Amino acid sequence: MSEKQTVTDVIVVGAGPTGLLLAGDLAAAGLDVTVLEKRAAESNLTRAFAVHARSLELLDARGLADELIAAGTPLGHLRLFNKLRVDLTDLPSRFPFVLITPQYRTEQLLHDRAVKAGATILRGAEVTGLRQDADGVTVETVEDGAATTRRARYAVGADGVHSTVRDLLGLPFPGESVVESVLLADVRLEREPAEAVTVGANEHGFSFLVPFGDGWYRIIAWDRAERFADGTPPPLDVIADIARDTLGEDYGLHGVRWSSTFHSDERQVPNYRSGRVLLAGDAAHCHSPAGGLGMNTGLQDAANLSWKLAAAVRGRATDALLDTYQTERHPVGRAVLRTSGALIRLALAQSAATRALRGALASIAEHVDLVVERGARTISGIGIAYPAPKDAHPLVGKRVPDLRLTGLEPPREDGPAAPQRLYEALRAGKFVLVSNDEVTAADPWSERLVTAAPADPHGKLRDTVLLIRPDGYAAWAAVDPGTGELRAALTEWLGEA
Repeated sequence: MSEKQTVTDVIVVGAGPTGLLLAGDLAAAGLDVTVLEKRAAESNLTRAFAVHARSLELLDARGLADELIAAGTPLGHLRLFNKLRVDLTDLPSRFPFVLITPQYRTEQLLHDRAVKAGATILRGAEVTGLRQDADGVTVETVEDGAATTRRARYAVGADGVHSTVRDLLGLPFPGESVVESVLLADVRLEREPAEAVTVGANEHGFSFLVPFGDGWYRIIAWDRAERFADGTPPPLDVIADIARDTLGEDYGLHGVRWSSTFHSDERQVPNYRSGRVLLAGDAAHCHSPAGGLGMNTGLQDAANLSWKLAAAVRGRATDALLDTYQTERHPVGRAVLRTSGALIRLALAQSAATRALRGALASIAEHVDLVVERGARTISGIGIAYPAPKDAHPLVGKRVPDLRLTGLEPPREDGPAAPQRLYEALRAGKFVLVSNDEVTAADPWSERLVTAAPADPHGKLRDTVLLIRPDGYAAWAAVDPGTGELRAALTEWLGEA
């Protein structure tokens, strides 16, 4: 085989949702990005159908949320264990719901955005080797039968549960198998379910039925007594039996176009960063499908990492900023493992005592508003916050809601500019500085910063200057800060002017 070498800023391995969002962000920031995807064509192994509120906010900050919502089904509640109903309609978000849409739609929007921004996406590119030094990363691949050596400043493994990048780094992936022999099938139905998402669980197993939106449905089913090897197409009559047992009926399942079997693990890599190589999404953490948290956690990993990585490539950040990817996202991944693990264990409860406990917990939670609200914030991602320095302003590290802003456009001849939203301002991929007062001290950073004022000058931010990170979290805030204090904060977060 002939060999050639190419050079780029960042190599992203994996063209799933996590890798595509990351690549789009980096390309939009002006970096040279190459995505390597082993699959020559899209796989039908779509397990993700839920896009939660926090992920929709991140997609909104990239101008993609409204288009995705138009092709999906918003649900104002989630039902767990046949009984517990988690109400999402009171979430403090523009998206007080979970969007039901197949993963490939999310991937397509992220793919098109990444390509439009200038990212190079190569399919059929298999990573075979990886080594790094003080200046960069060398990735060996086989592409169209040819050995290729690619060089980059940084590399990110977003290549899933069976990550080649993680294996080449020699990183452990401790954990355990949660549930084996989960059956998947794309089917037609003779009778349409009453709800867009139909879930059922009992002592024998569980079923999950969700529409693609084009007349086809995906069913995910598990029976305690049935066992098939991973990748084995299960018989339709077995799936129908499980559906009848756990859902009450099989809705006339027929016309299978695809089916398979998989097992679900619960694992997390101890370190998301190894020198100039980082891991994101399922390459860093994997868990049960309960709660629909997997893809969402990966998207949020990518949004947290992208602006930090761009700053590092541009020489505007030290290693300390890249290290915050680990300190911020690893605890989130651990919490997701706990949440999804608890849900799947309760769903698969076998003993009568555990099933009784499950019913009791569901009944209690349904009647305790605080429990339901906390559950909604946890599952939706709205409640995620990052560590803040001691004595920092209370807003620091918190997700910033979609503030109404003004001052983002020049005044119109017939009056002041109409208020705009924070997540529209974040579409520039920059920090946003919100202040009621004119902040000329920020002028030297004008190319890296969007400045605005709260639409309500007498609201909660009337005396506060707030610096918002590109991922929508508060980086710094102060009440009536002096010029020196503001300049110090901008230098810390945006680099020298």
